[in-house]
Amino acid sequence: MSPTHQHPLLTVTDEVATALAEGRPVVALESTIISHGMPYPANVEMAVEVEGIVRSLGATPATIAVLDGRPRIGLAPDDLELLASHADVMKVSVRDLPYVVARGVHGATTVASTMRLAALAGIRVFVTGGLGGVHRGAETSFDVSADLTELGTTDVAVVCAGVKSILDIGLTLEMLETLGVPVVGYGSDEFPSFFSRASGHRAPMRVDTPADVAAMMRAKWGLGLDGGVVVANPIPVEDEIPADEIGLIIDRALADMDALGISGKDATPYLLGRIVELTDGASLIANIALVRNNARLGAAIAREFAGWPVGVE
Repeated sequence: MSPTHQHPLLTVTDEVATALAEGRPVVALESTIISHGMPYPANVEMAVEVEGIVRSLGATPATIAVLDGRPRIGLAPDDLELLASHADVMKVSVRDLPYVVARGVHGATTVASTMRLAALAGIRVFVTGGLGGVHRGAETSFDVSADLTELGTTDVAVVCAGVKSILDIGLTLEMLETLGVPVVGYGSDEFPSFFSRASGHRAPMRVDTPADVAAMMRAKWGLGLDGGVVVANPIPVEDEIPADEIGLIIDRALADMDALGISGKDATPYLLGRIVELTDGASLIANIALVRNNARLGAAIAREFAGWPVGVE
């Protein structure tokens, strides 16, 4: 690995650095989903598979994390294994980056911090599972994910399966509107809800091709409009858990979390793990399926945005 010429505090793999220098498509991937979003070894298997999907579709994957205090853009297989299996990896949002860098420790990046580091490296397309957002009960807890404020400032398109279904989806969409963040449903008029294709909320806008998304990115940033674009890509029909079914399970998981007094940055990892237990693993299968689906779309968007559509090598 060699430090990137673009920013002295980043370390970029040769594969990613070469792709960026040549103007080839690059897709950023987060690492919190590895260290805090799925159990071992499904987490590392998912990470390796998703990187493989991105490569197979003509783009370069750049999984992002902080290792030994160094922000890393692109990871080796041993790095993925470390993130997947070590218990001492911190969950790192933007506010935490100065701490983990200064302390020289390991950190798995959330949507917000992955966006920030991807933008510093010059990467404009990022694939994740689901966005953070406004938590239920936020009118008293003020628990709102930094993912939303980051989307208001950082020029990265985020491909996701909507926001995590444990959140208040309506309030999350309202806040994204306030922040000036375009939210588009990909091939759908309804905003998806992570495990389910339906949420009961309309997507503010709709696009149907990767070229549509790339054109929107160029128009937004060409107009000097700072901030991200949310591409809400519904989970495939065959992989979804119906909204009414998963809704009851989420309610039970939320009640269990409240009884334990869990809140803040520990809430989402607890809830996702509890939902896996309550669904006998069905939610984990759905989670992996939606990440695969997002990786395929993200690679296609990155190719279009970089001017490397299918068939151009």
